[in-house]
Amino acid sequence: MKKLQQINLVISIFVLSFCSFGCQAKDYVYDPVIVRDCDVVWLDELDVSKVASGYGSTQRNLSIDRNPMTIAGVVYDRGIGTHATGEFNICLDGESSRFKATVGIDDEVGEHKASVEFMVYGDGVELWRSGVMKPKMPAKQVDVDVSGVKHLKLVVDEGENNSYDHADWADASIEIAGKVPVAINTSRPRPYILTPKPGLQPRITGPKVFGVRPGNPFLFTVTATGQRPMKFLAINLPRGLSLDFATGRITGTIEKEGTYKVKLAAENSLSKNSRAFTIKAGDTIALTPPMGWNSWNCWGCAVDDEKVRATAKAIVDSGLINHGWSYVNIDDCWMVKLNSDDPIVGGKTRDENGMILTNEKFPDMQALTGYIHGLGLKVGLYTSPGPFTCQSYEGAYEHEALDAQKFAEWGFDYLKYDWCGYGTVSKGKTLEELKKPYQVMRRELDHVKRDIVYSLCQYGMGDIWEWGEEVGGNCWRTTGDITDSWSSMSKIGFSQDKCSPYAKPGYWNDPDMLVVGQVGWGPNLHPSNLTPDEQYTHISLWCLLDSPLLIGCPVEQMDEFTLNLLTNDEVLEVNQDSLGIQAVPVFKDATRQVWAKKMEDGSTAVGLFNLDGFVKQKVTVKFKNLGINGDYVVRDLWRQRDIGVFSESFTAVVPSHGVVLVKISEKK
Repeated sequence: MKKLQQINLVISIFVLSFCSFGCQAKDYVYDPVIVRDCDVVWLDELDVSKVASGYGSTQRNLSIDRNPMTIAGVVYDRGIGTHATGEFNICLDGESSRFKATVGIDDEVGEHKASVEFMVYGDGVELWRSGVMKPKMPAKQVDVDVSGVKHLKLVVDEGENNSYDHADWADASIEIAGKVPVAINTSRPRPYILTPKPGLQPRITGPKVFGVRPGNPFLFTVTATGQRPMKFLAINLPRGLSLDFATGRITGTIEKEGTYKVKLAAENSLSKNSRAFTIKAGDTIALTPPMGWNSWNCWGCAVDDEKVRATAKAIVDSGLINHGWSYVNIDDCWMVKLNSDDPIVGGKTRDENGMILTNEKFPDMQALTGYIHGLGLKVGLYTSPGPFTCQSYEGAYEHEALDAQKFAEWGFDYLKYDWCGYGTVSKGKTLEELKKPYQVMRRELDHVKRDIVYSLCQYGMGDIWEWGEEVGGNCWRTTGDITDSWSSMSKIGFSQDKCSPYAKPGYWNDPDMLVVGQVGWGPNLHPSNLTPDEQYTHISLWCLLDSPLLIGCPVEQMDEFTLNLLTNDEVLEVNQDSLGIQAVPVFKDATRQVWAKKMEDGSTAVGLFNLDGFVKQKVTVKFKNLGINGDYVVRDLWRQRDIGVFSESFTAVVPSHGVVLVKISEKK
């Protein structure tokens, strides 16, 4: 009878909870609330499906890899195992007293270089922080007073990178007075669009300078917004090049080294637009940061010929091509996997001549590149200097000359060369060993008659930004892999000032790909965990940093908000500026930063950033910190409108984790 009464009580409270539960703010979605006799709720009793995890699925009473939770040799029966960057939001409704836990990195990571930091927040205020923890470190005890706290947030942040960050909240419990805490989903802020739609009159977009090596095939598509049909013109093209008036495609070959000044024009029934364009035939390509798409952040190893073709078509159909997006890059998993039983190739990774083979998902690479080139786009590929890639597919080790030859024969324009696998043959990580594999492939790329942008991917080891140009790279990763979290994106982006002196035309620091739109590392995708304001910050910062801009979502699934992020020509011009000077911070405090970048036209692009995760606040740029004085016009680049004339300084109210991106020009 008593048990039945308890069940009825639970049902009654379930029904009433939607009216009476005091935490019911519009920002949350709640589970039912119940009353229980005991005064402790274990974290694993809550709905762990609501835990945001950097990789994998959070586990109840197990590690993220479903092993017994073990920290520094001690096994724990209760708790949750998750992965940085992770977040667990819990509604306490002010009726709990303490939160306790034992935290650390799970021993299952072995010798991998994991690092995490645990944090506890109550109603937006930091209550406890572990400091950076590493594998085999003794667990740390959490014992926090949460009296009166309505919203408890448990955060697992990445430390030095996000690799193998297997984090355990062991023996985690909440002492309660009545109502049981509930796991909650914080609702996603609604996207808002700042960029006005392009006008119907022609406006030429994209880079104002282009590099090519004499004697190599030339492909450049003149891009413009405006009503179609549109006719393109190019005055003073160098000998050997021709323009398709209908598509804007410039093709051919320049045999003679030199700098060629060209005038481009786009014309429709409404008007005509023109601007200067420079072609430099010499030793340097990638004179502006590459802009395009990469398959990894959305499809991972689920990538195939069909998906790549669909992306290329969508770049054209969506109009992205009209804003300068030009590369379609295939990441890992196009080769034959080692020890594969692929019936097409019978387990062979190379043919009798040593040429690399594709797997069944890519039946004809030359046909694929031909299709993409036919759309006016370029195409890239991935491999590793090691005997295998990150995902254990055939690598380029001891076949560099043959692979470079094959990539050129297939018609590729971009090569991402990923350290993965090379660690098994490297003699350590001395500077000499770090440089060696990239020098080897550089020599082989120099022997093929094709311009191939050379992207070095080795996660910033050995301060690669200091020697990436020396070994022949056009761009180089300065960091570990990015994930779609504020912690990952902001830690990477706001730490790039150390690399700024090494960026210039043809040589770019690469803080990794974009994590906007649908991401998931394939094939199961989810909307980026970055809020709309965080995505505006992401794109603004990457443009200021002169980063290669590589979209990591399926373009054919792109929503209006994501398209807005990627088609603001005034924002993209900051990235594609011909001067090629990377932004540097001119002001920093605990929660605010101002980054500035000198532009070719004499103006300064400035990002005013608010790093506070809870409140909007004013951010000021002082003109003296930009090396200017007098009256200046400030233009909001996202809204594409002038704000006004200012002297000495400019102040903006910036949303939480948001940005105001402006261009500051001398008043005429």
